[in-house]
Amino acid sequence: MTKPAHSAREIAADVAAGRTNAVETAKAALARIEAAKALNAVVTIDPARTLADAAAVDERLRAGETMRLAGVPIVVKDNIWTRGWRVTQGSRLFADFIAPQDAIAVERLRDAGAVVAGIGATSEFASKGVTTSPLFGPTRHPLDPALTPGGSSGGPATAVAAGLVPLAIGTDAGGSSRRPPAHVGVAGFKPSYGAIPYGPGFAEPFFGLSVIAPIAADVADIALAFETMAGVDPRDPDSAVIAREPDDIARLRIAFSPRLGLDVAVDDVVAGGLVSAIARLSAAGLSITQRDPVWPAGATEDALMPLQHAGLAALHGDAFRKDPTVFDPDIARQIERGLAWSGADVAGALIASATIANAFAAFFTEVDLLLMPTVPCVAWPFTQLGPDMIGGRPASPRGHAVFTPFVNHARLPAISIPCGTDSRGLPFGLQIIARRGQDRTLLRAARQIEALLQA
Repeated sequence: MTKPAHSAREIAADVAAGRTNAVETAKAALARIEAAKALNAVVTIDPARTLADAAAVDERLRAGETMRLAGVPIVVKDNIWTRGWRVTQGSRLFADFIAPQDAIAVERLRDAGAVVAGIGATSEFASKGVTTSPLFGPTRHPLDPALTPGGSSGGPATAVAAGLVPLAIGTDAGGSSRRPPAHVGVAGFKPSYGAIPYGPGFAEPFFGLSVIAPIAADVADIALAFETMAGVDPRDPDSAVIAREPDDIARLRIAFSPRLGLDVAVDDVVAGGLVSAIARLSAAGLSITQRDPVWPAGATEDALMPLQHAGLAALHGDAFRKDPTVFDPDIARQIERGLAWSGADVAGALIASATIANAFAAFFTEVDLLLMPTVPCVAWPFTQLGPDMIGGRPASPRGHAVFTPFVNHARLPAISIPCGTDSRGLPFGLQIIARRGQDRTLLRAARQIEALLQA
């Protein structure tokens, strides 16, 4: 795994100052992507388009324009509309789809001088926790090609971890841009719902949950991307104002929850690594108390899954009835289940979602930050939906994903930063969560925590 030689902020500064230019920077990124084809992280490239966009950035600079991301090469996940590019959702149904316009987030990145170097792999419809699709096959972990980076934003996360680009944009409806960064050793940020406008783009199977999520090698680049993309836009009725002034981290009430108050398995190396990280942060002067959220009876990810299944069935049920073999078999099973759920089942999942959100809201009346694992395990073989065992216990196919979905249902901001590795060097992450709308407070705290853990 090779971290980018230069951060997004360093590249932008160098391009703006004329020490390099956007075209040469784009050529270098394209060469790195070509050299790393075996990872299958970037599934669509268009060098002529990328270089033309880079040349346009150089021309804007010559005209005196100031851009915060001047010449920064980025990878955009294969479910986010990027004007003029093939964007497929990893699905045969959309194999030839060309995005007619940019998603608002992509539009803002391009306005700020970012250059799209390629489209990053996703699982089909961003709907499973490993990154493999009928169109493009599996994405490989940058440290071990036999392993998965997780999903569904495995392509963007791997592109950053392998040093192909300094910044990538994913989506996150249940942890898709926190778990893969944790597995490959970079940072991934899920903003508050509505903080970054969503769409225009594909219809979403994840009702009111999915967000645009920046992925980078460090929190400073995450914050730079967030400030570029965030802000109300009338095209997205859910876009929201985010608090301007961050709090002083020294005054924040910080809690640590080893298992989020859930009866779930965690590998010893992850549990021990998190305890060690908390001890280091406490020794550095942070006041951290161990405390778990209190969940209503029946609060499990299983109780929420009818929403995903029914959403997929609503969007793709007709195509499934015509030919189920066109889909990834794992997605086909989800659609089949979605067609079988009753209205009462879906309403029950909505009620479960609301009770989880309310429980988190109550917790954050007495706590400002929550520290916890991002993932309970390290990466596993890409041929499996999840590891066979976690914490010495047989694991379900979603056992690796237990620590992220509730955050989406509560619409809270959360970030994963690197926290440690196992004996093979495989990473895992520390997840930091804040109250909804406190994205800037969270990012400021994450930068300080990141610095303390790296000291």
